[in-house]
Amino acid sequence: MSEITKLTADVGVDEYYEKYVDFDEVSKLCIEEQEMLGYNWNYPPFDFDVDEVWNSYNKLKIIAFKIDFSAEELAHTFEEKELEFILKRFERMKVKFMNEIYMLEDENSLGLFLGKCNLCMRCTREFDMPCKMPFKMRYSIESLGGKVDKTIEDLFGYKIQYAKDGKLPEYLIFVGGLLYDKE
Repeated sequence: MSEITKLTADVGVDEYYEKYVDFDEVSKLCIEEQEMLGYNWNYPPFDFDVDEVWNSYNKLKIIAFKIDFSAEELAHTFEEKELEFILKRFERMKVKFMNEIYMLEDENSLGLFLGKCNLCMRCTREFDMPCKMPFKMRYSIESLGGKVDKTIEDLFGYKIQYAKDGKLPEYLIFVGGLLYDKE
């Protein structure tokens, strides 16, 4: 059975921005991912300046959910479709995790989604249609240029891991956050 741990850290936005944000570099990776996996409203390109988002808040609460797999799960070698199904099941858990972030929001804060938005089965951006859930859709740290891998390694001491060769990683980490203390 998998075990879920919540990790949090509060950092100043100025410090975080200086150390971890490079929108030009990270947005290129987001766009490449979308070209392979489909476009999404919470990933660039955007019609706004991401620096304005970062500059609107003083604090950032990093909120990560770490899913540790059992020895039995780690020992098993999965068929490709089976592994894909398992990973999609965990990917769908992001909506549940995101509810914890929504509950922290108020008029002086903004939640940040745990990676690519998955509120809809297929994002309407792929069809040049507006977002169906703009009241729930949030941008992610990486879509705003944050280097999530480096963030998790520096703040919590974990490396982001991925499934490969039919094996689950030791753990999965979904990273979101909350920008707060509005300027």
